[in-house]
This record gives sequence, C-alpha cells and structure tokens, in this order.
Amino acid sequence: MKINSDDTIVAISTLVGEAGIGIVRLSGPDAIIIASKIFKPIAKKPVKELPSFSVNLGKVIDNKNFVDEVLLTIMKSPKSYTREDVVEISCHGGIVPLRKTLELCTKNGARLADPGEFTKRAYLNGRIDLSQAEAVCDIIKAKTDLALSCAVSQLNGSLTRIVDKQKNIITDILAAIEVAIDYTEEDVPDIDKFDIIKKINGIEKELEKILLTFQTGKIFKEGIRTAIVGKPNVGKSSLLNILIGQDRAIVTEIPGTTRDVIEEMINIFGIPLILMDTAGIRKHSYDAVEKIGIERARNELKNADLVIFVLDSSNELSAEDFHIAELLSSKKVILVLNKSDLTRKLKDISSLRIFDSSVFVSAKKNTGIEELKKAIYDLFIQGDTNTSNFFLTNMRHKILIENTINSLKNVKASCENNISEEFIALDLRAALNSLGEITGEIPTEEILNRIFSNFCVGK
Repeated sequence: MKINSDDTIVAISTLVGEAGIGIVRLSGPDAIIIASKIFKPIAKKPVKELPSFSVNLGKVIDNKNFVDEVLLTIMKSPKSYTREDVVEISCHGGIVPLRKTLELCTKNGARLADPGEFTKRAYLNGRIDLSQAEAVCDIIKAKTDLALSCAVSQLNGSLTRIVDKQKNIITDILAAIEVAIDYTEEDVPDIDKFDIIKKINGIEKELEKILLTFQTGKIFKEGIRTAIVGKPNVGKSSLLNILIGQDRAIVTEIPGTTRDVIEEMINIFGIPLILMDTAGIRKHSYDAVEKIGIERARNELKNADLVIFVLDSSNELSAEDFHIAELLSSKKVILVLNKSDLTRKLKDISSLRIFDSSVFVSAKKNTGIEELKKAIYDLFIQGDTNTSNFFLTNMRHKILIENTINSLKNVKASCENNISEEFIALDLRAALNSLGEITGEIPTEEILNRIFSNFCVGK
C-alpha cells in the first residue's frame, strides 16, 4: 500500500538535552528542497546535487545568520528508511541548536511528525510489514540483550516467515475447495477431507508451538514485576540495595522506615526484573502515613508477577508473617530467609504453604544473592533461551494466532461432520484474515493508530 500523502515531515530523532550530537530528520518529497534552504555545504555544491548516502559538512543558516555547524546525510528514494527522500541533520546536541533547526524546517514547509510516523511510512510504503514495524518499537524499548535479540529477530522477518508458510498451506487448501465449489458440474476430483484434517493438524501444531513461547517472550520484553514484601524491619530495603548495587532505599534499625514504593530495574541473566520495595505490612497501624504505605504495598501485590517475601530467619514466624502469607495465595512467591548470618531460630517454614522456593540470604554480608537470582530465573524460564529460536512477544500477535487456531478447529469439525464446502471455505478465509492482520495485509486505521501511538516522536 502506497502512502497517500504528499507532505514532508520533520522531527528531532534523538533525546533532547546536552549530548555530543542530536539529529533532526526529514522525510517526504520536499525533504531535499527544505534542506537546501537552510543548509550551506562547505563544498559549495548545491544540496540537490549531493549524492545519495553521502555525509556533508556545512552550516545551518537562518537567512544569513549562522545557527550551527552540522553534518547533513542524504538518502534518496526509494533506498531509505521510509522509501521517501530522507535527510538527517546531525547538529551539536544542545537543546537550542536542535530546536532552532527544527523550527527552520517547519518554516520552510515541513510538518511536525506524529509519533512513529517515519516507521508508519516505511510500513505503508512497503519496506517492512506491520510485525516488523512493531519490532522497531521493541528494539527502542529493549531493556536487556535478550529483549533486543527477540526484537531484532522479528525485525529480520522471523515471524513473517512463520506466518507466510502457514498461510501458503491454508491458501492451497482453500483453492482446492473453491475449485470444487465453482465447478460442481465438471469432472474435478472430490475433496479429500481426511487430507484436509491432516494438513490442518500440522498447521495447528506449528502455531501452538509458537504460542508456547509467549510467556517467556513476554518476560524478555516486559520483564518480571517483582514486589519485595514482609513485615517491618526484616531487611527488605537492604535486599533492594544489594540487588541494584547502590544505596537506593534508606536502611535503619527503626521499623517502618520505608513509607512509599521504591521502583528500580535490574538485569538478571538477560531478564528485566522490575523491583518494588514496599512498606512493611502489618495488620494494624496507628500511624496515618504508614497506613498509606501499607495500602500501596497491598496494591503493588495485586499487580506483581513475583513476590519476594522476606522473613527474619533469626526469629520465629509471627502473626504478621502469617497475615502477609494470606495475601499471597495466588502469586508466585520466593521466600527470602534474611539475616542468615545471625543465629537461626526460624526452623519450619512449611506452615506458610504459599512459596515456590526459598533461599537463605544475608543482605548485611551479601551472601545468597546469586542463589536468589537463579531461583527467580528458574521459576520463570524453562528450556533454552537461545533467541536464534523464535519467541512470541506481542499480545496482539498471540490473540490473532489463537483466532487462527479457532477458525482451523471449525474447519476440522466441518470436515468431520461432512458440512458443506462453503462453510469450510468461510473458516479458512477467517484463518487467513487473522494471519494477514499480523503482518498488516488487512490494516485498519484503528489498529495502525494504536500501534504507532506507542512510538516516540522521530521514529
């Protein structure tokens, strides 16, 4: 699908602030013309005569006023990111030169780009499909090497190849059925419904294998939201500080120091772990501020993928420990038995009955931390995490694959019950449509707006 627009867009494509360089990007039919009005090359050659894929030293000028010394890169259509004429102006990375250059571009005919509009144009102009466009956003937001590998694999067409292979099989089945429907009076072979069921079973098997990768893929992409909970003064904040490698949370001997939720992200064996240190939970508190902290801790528990329940191993279980355990019945829980450097009085933890694994730790002596990290990894990740294998990471793709499988199940049921070929064809087309939505063959404005609104401006 060719984009139906004759305008030229512009945006700052790098983070605005103090940096070595900052880039202003233009894309559209007038990108080179606009650049020629504000850029004066040192080589004295007109901008429109500069070759594609060239980097040119010069000055950004406002009439005759010098704005900045820059490098101008030209990528002519169709060999560019958007398949349009693209110009990138690499300025010094201060706020003023970047914004001044952007302002000059808009004064000379460019329109400010919407979020993700450069990538949207790349999709609409056929350079990438929709799943690859989504991968661009995932690359930008990747928090670990594994998340980046998953996104790069999808950008390189791993999901597209899987989808296309299954679509080709479905298309062949549908073509044979439509021939039988259209030429009922002609001498054409009867439809072998047992063969159709066999082929559909093969497609379902491949698609279900993809679905099985989703939970791991989602973890690579979004991370594990982890609440550190426990009663006051068991070492929650000390544990957070050890895990992130800095004194982020205040640690004192006074119970109830943490009043608000402190959030940090760390990398555990390639997996983003979003840690939330919460206020100590107790059943009753007469401190108004502490009550708010406890309520926020309870709210974080509801949204957590994992709970690290910290106990004081130098003391027996208390009523407060059992109260907290009652809140965790539906969660993945790792017990951290802290203060293991002290005399151990906590002998039996089986009465809690809510944990998946347990680890002895001393936040004070920095022991048991690697064992805790491994326990977290093993709880969520099964099998090989080599991202040369495909991992499904996008909920939209998961839903569409599930819709495809449901349509294929209807096809099998129709074949088994000797239902008319017209109904089989309808379900086969529905399966094709669902797979086509993944790569964007059947785009809607609502879907495109939802996807590209998640992008940053300039990409």
